[in-house]
Amino acid sequence: MTSRLADALRRDTVGGFLLIGAAVIALVWANSPWAASYEALRGLTFGPESLHLRLPVEAWAADGLLVVFFFIVGNELKHEFTHGELRNPRRAVLPIVAALCGAAVPALIFTALTWGDAGAVRGWGIPMATDIAFAVAILAVVGRHLPPALRTFLLTLAIVDDLVAIVVIAAFYTDHLALLPLAGAVLLLAVFGYLQRGVGPLASTLARAGLASAVVWVPLAVAIWTLTHASGVHATIAGASMGLLMRTRTHPGETAPPGVRMEHLLRPWAMGLALPLFALFSAGVAFSDPAGLFTEPVALGVIAGLVLGKLAGIAGGAWLTTKVTPAELNPSLKWIDIVGMSQLAGIGFTVSLLISELSYAGDAVLLANAKGAVLVASALATLLAAVILGARSAHYRSLSGVRDVRTPVRE
Repeated sequence: MTSRLADALRRDTVGGFLLIGAAVIALVWANSPWAASYEALRGLTFGPESLHLRLPVEAWAADGLLVVFFFIVGNELKHEFTHGELRNPRRAVLPIVAALCGAAVPALIFTALTWGDAGAVRGWGIPMATDIAFAVAILAVVGRHLPPALRTFLLTLAIVDDLVAIVVIAAFYTDHLALLPLAGAVLLLAVFGYLQRGVGPLASTLARAGLASAVVWVPLAVAIWTLTHASGVHATIAGASMGLLMRTRTHPGETAPPGVRMEHLLRPWAMGLALPLFALFSAGVAFSDPAGLFTEPVALGVIAGLVLGKLAGIAGGAWLTTKVTPAELNPSLKWIDIVGMSQLAGIGFTVSLLISELSYAGDAVLLANAKGAVLVASALATLLAAVILGARSAHYRSLSGVRDVRTPVRE
């Protein structure tokens, strides 16, 4: 029974439905007569004060639990870079350039719509980010028969997008970046990568002693996460970094490389627990002034940036790149697929809400408009992407009969 449940939770579609369901519950709860209980629950704080980790439940879900999902995403990308689609530099460069354009264009649109208002224009970074958890979940639900290369494109784009957003937060929205904890996190990541190689005196000694297991990896991973969080950098980057450092090749005596084993172990927890709880405590945005979402410059800038800017930046940037460089689109994809995926990248959520809070911490009205606009834009992007990708999924299904072309879970 447990094995069947774990196998079900390893499928993106199951995790997607759980994530969407939790988000709907959060949204209804936050706008219901019981909204105070919702705010009290996600504002409940716990954790060691001495490590500066006495955080609210909402932060533990977004910065803590979500690290497991980012680890899996980073691990998948590592596999694609070493064994799969992204081994070809001419194809790997396309989602990277698309991500950069998809971050720049929304920021420019927001700036243009709020120009002249020094308080409002500070939020230019809000529409830059794509919420990878929601985007991948929606893609799994509406695009069951889409080519696997589209999911790989989205994963690569979203990781680069998050890295850009983290740099923007550190450079423009962080009063103080703690360099010592950051250096410590980088050092421990180097140790993590060294041990992953499984070669050298220390790694070999650990392996022979049977200690290269949870006894080593769990404390090391917790230390990396703690230092990353203390540095002021969004802690989910720690998960993606560790995933990208996982070994994907088998050594003598192994039945599977560590990357495959860890993904098989952690995926049910990520899909069945981490993502739904993240959605439950992050998606509950209360609508205080719905009319203002379509009249205020900040709200219009966020909506236009996420819904139109992401589409123009990603699809336009990718198309232009293929025209002026040797980069190429995977032959299994069509440009309409990239258009649908670009629209899906307009789901902002976590990082967008974070930048909203950093931008307008002292202005409750602008903050409410920004947060409400992020939710509206994410919903619009989801609906538009679902129409395009749903039609494309039906098209690919008609070409292949009932064959499901999703990427199988690696055992």
